[in-house]
Amino acid sequence: MTEERLIISRKTNNKFFLMIAVGVVLLIAGIIFMAAGGGAGHGEAAGHEPASWSKRLFVNLWLNNVYFTGIALIGTFFVAVQYVAYAGWSVLIKRVALALNYFLPIGGAVMLVVFLFGGHDIFHWTHDYLYDINDDRYDPIIAGKSGYLNTAFFLIRMVLYFGLWIWFSLWLRKEALNEDLNGGTNSYHKSIRISAIFLVIFGITSSTSAWDWVLSIDTHWFSTMFGWYVFASWWVSGLAAITLTVIILKQNGYLKMVNANHLHDLGKFVFAFSIFWTYIWFSQFLLYWYANMPEEVIYFTERLSGNNGQYTWIFYANLVVNFVFPFLVLMTRDAKRQMIMLKIVTIAILIGHWFDFYLMMMPGTLRTDAGIGFIEIGTALVFLGVFLLAFTKGLTKASLVPVNHPFLEESVHHHV
Repeated sequence: MTEERLIISRKTNNKFFLMIAVGVVLLIAGIIFMAAGGGAGHGEAAGHEPASWSKRLFVNLWLNNVYFTGIALIGTFFVAVQYVAYAGWSVLIKRVALALNYFLPIGGAVMLVVFLFGGHDIFHWTHDYLYDINDDRYDPIIAGKSGYLNTAFFLIRMVLYFGLWIWFSLWLRKEALNEDLNGGTNSYHKSIRISAIFLVIFGITSSTSAWDWVLSIDTHWFSTMFGWYVFASWWVSGLAAITLTVIILKQNGYLKMVNANHLHDLGKFVFAFSIFWTYIWFSQFLLYWYANMPEEVIYFTERLSGNNGQYTWIFYANLVVNFVFPFLVLMTRDAKRQMIMLKIVTIAILIGHWFDFYLMMMPGTLRTDAGIGFIEIGTALVFLGVFLLAFTKGLTKASLVPVNHPFLEESVHHHV
């Protein structure tokens, strides 16, 4: 079987650069409007200082970086799962997932810089006065968590997460390229061993990174299901990104061997894990709602009725876009095999789960000063453009078809 190489035209690359440029222009416009208007405009009524443009910018950088880093990481996770499961069907699409992780080094660098410069704006627990017993603002609950939530340990964990994720991603990629060059099953068996170790590390770090980067924003509140919840959101977004990319490549004349059966399996994944995300969402919500303890339900009241009710529509839209819509549209066998249906659903899911992360982060940081304005749209466009540049570069680095994979024939003749 011959190699299939992706060539990204200059026109396509220019589209990505244009996306980044438009994002930067919107960002600058948003900052100018906020600076001129003195904050976001909602803050005065609530009796607190309105959030500065810099705080809003840092929170948006953090939100987008966590979202896109998660999708990049899921690329490696997806490939590792396929190896450990001895899966044959996914061989033809594995290279798409493997290219997602090209964003990880960028994500790591951005995360480090944003935390060092904007940590105080995002995380309440970073303020020293909370730990000083003689200060009026001393907080015994946050002080009690200082063994885990302290700046030095937080940074060590961050560097460790990215170090491990990038190392394993590179290692799997190296074995994939070796397989292309040398054939045989050595690289395949080695990849299974690498994947098994990675999955254990992923199991731990995906949860702890969710606690660090998302849960600790609402420092008083905690949920034992939160690691699962963030993982479910990342996983569905990653599956949607893989599926959408496979469809776009196929529509542009690549991945000729991929057929409706492969799309059907990807559709089943997206369908099933949209339900899984909802199951985690509902389980977490129901336990708090039923117990109705003030220190626990505050997380949900802030999102449902608090903050002048400005998050209420996102709270409900989150469920409609990420559960009801994929559930109803992808229910039939035919829908999972049609590119147009999958394309609509995956785009909706990718937007929907961005809002899911928005809902996790904004009420605890910007409170009533959040909104969907130029700064939000601009930051998202810049990140999307950078992510697509890194991702497409990854796709061009190797053959889209792993020509010497031992299960290639099984994937080509895959039928469900």
